Amino acid sequence: MTGLPPCPAPFNLAAHVLAAGAARPDKIALQILRPNGAERWSYARLIAAVRGAGAGLLARGLEPGERVLLRLGNGPGLVVAYLAAIAVGLIPVPSAAALTGPEITRMAARIGPALVIADPGIALPAGEVPVLSGGALLAMERLAPAPFAMGDPERPAYILFTSGTSGQPQAVVHAHRAIWARAMMHRGWEGLGETDRLMHLGAMNWSYTLGTGLLDPWTLGATALVPAAGVEVGQLALLARRFDATILAAVPGVFRQMLKRGLPALPRLRHGLTAGEPLPPALRQAWREACGTDLHEAFGMTEVSTFLSGAPDRPAPPGMAGYAQAGRRLAVLGADGPLPPGQPGILAVHRSDPGLMLGYWRDPQATAARFRGDWFVTGDLVEQAPDGAFRALGRADELMNPGGYRVAPLEVESALAGLGLREAAVAEIEVQPGTRVIGCFYVAETDLDPEAARTSLVRQLAPWKLPRLWFRLDALPRNANNKLDRKALARLAALQAATLPAPPAAPKEGA
Repeated sequence: MTGLPPCPAPFNLAAHVLAAGAARPDKIALQILRPNGAERWSYARLIAAVRGAGAGLLARGLEPGERVLLRLGNGPGLVVAYLAAIAVGLIPVPSAAALTGPEITRMAARIGPALVIADPGIALPAGEVPVLSGGALLAMERLAPAPFAMGDPERPAYILFTSGTSGQPQAVVHAHRAIWARAMMHRGWEGLGETDRLMHLGAMNWSYTLGTGLLDPWTLGATALVPAAGVEVGQLALLARRFDATILAAVPGVFRQMLKRGLPALPRLRHGLTAGEPLPPALRQAWREACGTDLHEAFGMTEVSTFLSGAPDRPAPPGMAGYAQAGRRLAVLGADGPLPPGQPGILAVHRSDPGLMLGYWRDPQATAARFRGDWFVTGDLVEQAPDGAFRALGRADELMNPGGYRVAPLEVESALAGLGLREAAVAEIEVQPGTRVIGCFYVAETDLDPEAARTSLVRQLAPWKLPRLWFRLDALPRNANNKLDRKALARLAALQAATLPAPPAAPKEGA
């Protein structure tokens, strides 16, 4: 690797994140924004809360390496619990608050948590795992601070869940060194410095928000701004103006909604960051015209975060996703290895990348399947231009990506089996440029009632996994082996999209 020195040892991710703030304890680290004001956390308070909570977790008898499942809402308790666990050698596992009981039970069974930290009203996994309330965790701020557990930067630090092509979420294990690797994003995508006030428009339990919205600003001693739960999209631009945001980060759909509602002058804003789904060129241009600032897209995945992006000092050319961040080694793979510019292939990241996962939790076979020699295969089709810029050509696998969430078709189709349909399959439908939803194609004697179907499915699936459009067919497309022909289904979805009305409003969940 070039451009980034080796991660120092001994090392602790939480200690690294909080070191810059320790040198400026009175500076505001975090503001939870509401229309009537903000909850403010100084670096001194944040550090005390993290280290006190770490001491409290150890006092419960937890041992280094044990997993702590986080079932917390969009508040400071989530990130305090996350950093506290890492600080003392435990392995936190953040999860989306909207996951249902059956979903989180399956995920918990994969990782075997020793403790669940939860807020009221959030579904818990079935079983006998001890539960600590989020309020009790924050009250540990008053405890004597725990020392940071320093050690090998290659040891596990945290686990993130993502969908796999099997339809089951994969538990992705990241090392402590993952935070060290994020330094390549600070200039190669975010354009972030210690004087910035970065406002992330997503829920804290999303890895995009945790990394870009919180950990990266704190690593540099900057200020993180996060809208409180319940803040409406129409209020976001006004909050950005009121609280002097210099950088905005969100999925493209949020920027689109902000444009529809009209933008006030944002004199402090320098640029915006997008990730989670492709940035349509038309949206980027519309934002430039309305706001006078640019949007910079990043391309990545849970297993390695972002590694390819545009940046303030090197914007992506129109229609391109961006460039490899300085220090990253990327390739476009064909059947016989790396391809020259101009030839489409599978995007791959070299296994020496310090941001790459350690592997899938206790699944060496699935981990090995993601590598081709020295290359981690992302499953994304790309083409590289002579100047080094990459053009995204779509997913090579079957995962859907509505609203920036990766969703496995098999997981949704398994839930659909309970609706009494003869057959059912799902596909991603682009209802307008840059807006994708899940459509269900089914075989039945009569049309189903979409509202009744949603009422049934909401007990099994998170909101972003629910079909929003429904189409009754005489038969599902199948190949010569009588297997579902997903390519034909995708073509059918594209044909349907040409005549679709606006889809129903998406279920509310953190942006």
